[in-house]
Amino acid sequence: MTSTWYDAVVVGAGFGGLATALELTQRGARVALCETLNYPGGCASTFRRHGYSFEAGATLFSGLAEEQLFGRWVRQLGLDVTVDWLDPLVELRTPGMRLGVYRERQRLMDQLHAFPGAPADALRGFFTLQQQVAQALWPLFDDPTLLPPLDLRALLRHTSRATRYLPLVRWMGRPLGAVLERFGLLGFTPLRTYLDALCQITVQCGATEAEAPFALAAMDYYWRGTGHVRGGIGRLASALAGAVETGGGEVLFANRVKSLEPVPGGWKVTSRQGELHARHVVANMLPQGLVRLLGLPPERVPSYLRTLAGRVEEGWGAVMLYLVVRAPGEASPSAHHLELVQNEQAPFVEGNHLFASLSGEADTGRAPPGHRTLTVSTHVPLRSLMARSEEEQARLVSTIQERMRQGLRRLAPEWMENVQHEMTASPRTFERFTQREAGAVGGVPRRAGLHHYRTLGPREVQRGLWLVGDSVFPGQSTLATALGGVRTAACIARAARIQSPSKRTPAALASDTNRSTLST
Repeated sequence: MTSTWYDAVVVGAGFGGLATALELTQRGARVALCETLNYPGGCASTFRRHGYSFEAGATLFSGLAEEQLFGRWVRQLGLDVTVDWLDPLVELRTPGMRLGVYRERQRLMDQLHAFPGAPADALRGFFTLQQQVAQALWPLFDDPTLLPPLDLRALLRHTSRATRYLPLVRWMGRPLGAVLERFGLLGFTPLRTYLDALCQITVQCGATEAEAPFALAAMDYYWRGTGHVRGGIGRLASALAGAVETGGGEVLFANRVKSLEPVPGGWKVTSRQGELHARHVVANMLPQGLVRLLGLPPERVPSYLRTLAGRVEEGWGAVMLYLVVRAPGEASPSAHHLELVQNEQAPFVEGNHLFASLSGEADTGRAPPGHRTLTVSTHVPLRSLMARSEEEQARLVSTIQERMRQGLRRLAPEWMENVQHEMTASPRTFERFTQREAGAVGGVPRRAGLHHYRTLGPREVQRGLWLVGDSVFPGQSTLATALGGVRTAACIARAARIQSPSKRTPAALASDTNRSTLST
């Protein structure tokens, strides 16, 4: 590897890094994307072990509709990606309840209204507010130019939408529990269970403590281009990595970045395959990982990174089961997702709440014919886990995994009758699969507080050094991290005065193979 200067080096090929690299290459920048693993996707990847393919994490993915970010990329770039539109998308099961989340929103509301003693007027009022909030916030995800940084045109568009934002103002900095109390719904168990389960996997905390506007918007997640990528989400990640290369970027797998060092004119990136130099570096990782790459003593760590790292540590690690099962005879051929809650009154963590993603018959190559792969996940508090010795951690994880098996046998017995293969994963194992420090998942829990609104756009940690991913705005989901990457790329292009290929001279385009637009 030569010491050629790049406009940007992106560290980490999760969806935040993939989106940053793709957007920059489409704008005509010279980009290198470095990834420690030999496959892309990070937490949202598909990996292969023992002849089977598993999703790294159990989840669903949004933004796949034609008018949304991933859908637009698939269509415009001709990516070999097929989306299956599941119905139902998720089935929530408890010992006393089953609730299907279908593609038609009204079906969920009808099921809630059908429970004995359901407060019909309160439910209608709550969902009216929820739709107002979702209709105000989701267009920001559908059109990335509405997210910071904002130019004059975007500001004018926001001004014209001001009345849509009014329902948010009252609830900013307040928990969703206050909204439920306002409508008299705190004691309505079916809704509370649904919201606790949904919030735990979207905003990463219980419903009563979640920041209300975030949680209300997250309730629309299932109806905003959410689907199943056939073959696993890794198919989309690989397709985006291929699009980066087609656009002129370099994608360097199995290339662990060892350190970052500021140098005159930019940054030196020391990697397994050699040194790279860039005017800008984009770190698609947790703040803890960036601190490690910078090699700074504690007293020199920027306060922003120190605060953000502390908030991540208030979140969760992942405890996993990866199963291969013989599909029951009555099973639908499509992929499927289950949320299982063993006790609605207990915290939705440590095996009490499970999310399970099951492959479908069309996911060829992931398991033998007639079999399915299951990725099953639950949360464990990071700080509680990290405070224990390694031996104590191992005992706790083993206890949680047995509780997960019990939950599966109790609430999804049809999928546990013929288990052919099992692989377990602790947060430490998840760290190896994804390169996430401490096996952390989900970024920063969005508990109620106005601090969530203080940094609403890409931010340089140091001059020319940027952080993307689920710990920074706009949030936790795969779509949100990708949008953050798109907006970070816009900031870098603006700062570096990178022109899109259509606006550059033929001579400048011809020189791209020999030098960067920011060569020294």
